[in-house]
Amino acid sequence: MKFFRILSLAVLLLNAGNWNHPNLNAENIVNAGASDRDKPPAAAKIFGFHDSSTELAAEKIFLQVPDPKLAEEHLRTLTQAPHMAGTPEDKATADYVAQKFREAGLETEIAEYKVWMNYPVEISVDLTAPAGVHMHGPSREHVSADPYQDDPRIVTPFSSMSPSGDVEAEVVYANYGSPEDFKKLEQLKVDVRGKIVIARYGQNFRGVKVLLAQEHGAAGLILYSDPADDGWKRGDKYPDGPWRPDTAVQRGSIGFIFQYSGDPTTPGIASVASLPEEKRTPLDQNTQLPKIPTTPLSYADAWPIMEHLGGPDSPREWQGALPFTYHVGPGPAKVKMHLKQDFQYRTIWDVIGRVRGSESPDQLVVSGNHRDAWVYGAVDPNSGTAAMLEAVHGIGELLKSGWKPKRTMIFGSWDGEEEGLIGSTEWGEEHEKDLANAVVYFNMDVAVSGPNFSASAVPSLKQFLRDVTTVVSSPKGGTVYDQWLKTSQSREGGPQQEVIGGAYHPPAAPGANAPVGDLGSGSDYTVFLQHLGVPAADIGSGGPYGVYHSAFDNFNWFKKFADPDFVYEQQMARVFGLNVIRMADADVLPYDYQEYGKEIATYLDAARKKSQSEFGAQTPDFEAAEKAVRNLQQVGARIQRKQDNASGDAGKLNQALLTAEHALLLPDGLPNRPWYRHAIYAPGQYTGYAAVVIPGINEAIDKHDLARTRAQVEALAAALNRAAKVLESYK
Repeated sequence: MKFFRILSLAVLLLNAGNWNHPNLNAENIVNAGASDRDKPPAAAKIFGFHDSSTELAAEKIFLQVPDPKLAEEHLRTLTQAPHMAGTPEDKATADYVAQKFREAGLETEIAEYKVWMNYPVEISVDLTAPAGVHMHGPSREHVSADPYQDDPRIVTPFSSMSPSGDVEAEVVYANYGSPEDFKKLEQLKVDVRGKIVIARYGQNFRGVKVLLAQEHGAAGLILYSDPADDGWKRGDKYPDGPWRPDTAVQRGSIGFIFQYSGDPTTPGIASVASLPEEKRTPLDQNTQLPKIPTTPLSYADAWPIMEHLGGPDSPREWQGALPFTYHVGPGPAKVKMHLKQDFQYRTIWDVIGRVRGSESPDQLVVSGNHRDAWVYGAVDPNSGTAAMLEAVHGIGELLKSGWKPKRTMIFGSWDGEEEGLIGSTEWGEEHEKDLANAVVYFNMDVAVSGPNFSASAVPSLKQFLRDVTTVVSSPKGGTVYDQWLKTSQSREGGPQQEVIGGAYHPPAAPGANAPVGDLGSGSDYTVFLQHLGVPAADIGSGGPYGVYHSAFDNFNWFKKFADPDFVYEQQMARVFGLNVIRMADADVLPYDYQEYGKEIATYLDAARKKSQSEFGAQTPDFEAAEKAVRNLQQVGARIQRKQDNASGDAGKLNQALLTAEHALLLPDGLPNRPWYRHAIYAPGQYTGYAAVVIPGINEAIDKHDLARTRAQVEALAAALNRAAKVLESYK
């Protein structure tokens, strides 16, 4: 089935939108007084700056620029057509972003990569038993009223990185497809070997569900969205409300990104177009590609399958919101899956914009958002693209006023994220040497699906993020920080990216401040933090969002439910841009290693107790690691006093601060997945999105591997001592 038609979208995109605000130029920005809402609070000393007044003057200019109407124009333009990675429409969005970067004065290039990806050719799922019951899916996504749903370029729902295959078998229901769920099936004496497993989306990464089904001998896997999780049980369905309608399908990659992210054929090296075939990993040696056919369905299509399962009643906590009692099977429901995938090398396009630093040009402040989408991608990811473009717009106006950043700024519009974080990973691997001098990576994926701000970061950046939000106004009144703290303390509010999988992870050590979560995976910070050791942060503004990865994540849904006036787009552009500006201009890098040490101490204490529970008297000795983390806290406190009192040239101090995060990389990587090298954070092998902290130790305990646990405790102690030694090297 040929589902893409070449359109002259590039011309439409390039002609749409401009940044020539009729009443805005550098001179009148400088002279204009901010409205009361936009005025920052009285200037306190900003951590990392000798002279906060100079920085606040630049920030005042920047804060006036991001424009809701221009953000709306960007989003409308970027989402006027489906633009899956590697398609002509995707290239047109790259050209649009590149044009906007150049208009803002950024040095701009489009970096191409040749990567292994599949598009669907034929996808069908048929209910073949019991007799007289029929279902043929995937059904077309359709609601009573949506202006975008009939575009013939909407891709058939499919699972990226699934193999082709033909399977017919009885069905077994596995709830969310977690390790605990498969263990429960074993306790119920339900054998999934040779069966087709059906599992609902939620609670873990879809690729983990595939891995577990594969490990338990399933012949195939069907994924579906249950209305209990993001459909009618949560509220009104689209188009009447923001939640998933009956026919909406969540597409997505099932590649094993918990092994490594990026192009499946080039772990650790960049898949540039000129890369010889012999440098690529043969497919039969690949550890990222699943082996069993997998495909998604809507809950309308899953309904008759689930309704005709027999066997034991499901555990009551497995009951979803379809109007019958759920059973686990196997059978009598029997399904035939026919998947024909077109795998080949395809070109994707990253757009890279640079502003060269005036004082420390080799130090890089990297930020980014991905641009490709499964269909239109209004929320995911182009709410982030629109906000990033307005942040770049503001920085362009700063440049016109004569301002220059001290460090080099790099903005990345990544491609191929949906297929496995491909564009960011390939660019990161290509530029690994330069990124040894990267001071930060700021990520923004789903910028806006609602009004509730949230953030995740390494501990050294958590207070930095809070500080930035205290000078950005909230559409609700007060500052972003005020609203962030308020919603995080309320029962119904708090940091919520709802069902999208991974933007927010609860912090290990919550406190009285607005909570900043821990980074797992599922977005483009992965290569920077967990492979290259660059401090990273991720921000978003969430709310009820039931159309994730469906045809209904489009401009109409966004305008109706996410941000009708684009004021949260403006908010996110301001926060994102100020993150970049402050880090690029700081005299002393504003990291907090005392806080980093405190959080690691919390992780280590929990791991020690877990180890004692698992191994009893044989538990490894944690004393060396505990001593190392106490030392890191003490050194962090001393270095912070030097950060507070530094004057003049802070080059040597900054180099020590910059190198400390890199020192937390494990020379041999994590056991069984060496691409992941960070000692403190990794995506869990059986969560995929959510962070596993001090993963070497925790995963060894989970495997009941005493020798490996002991070795990983030693490896962590060595990493903590390396980081402390780097900080102590500054006298």
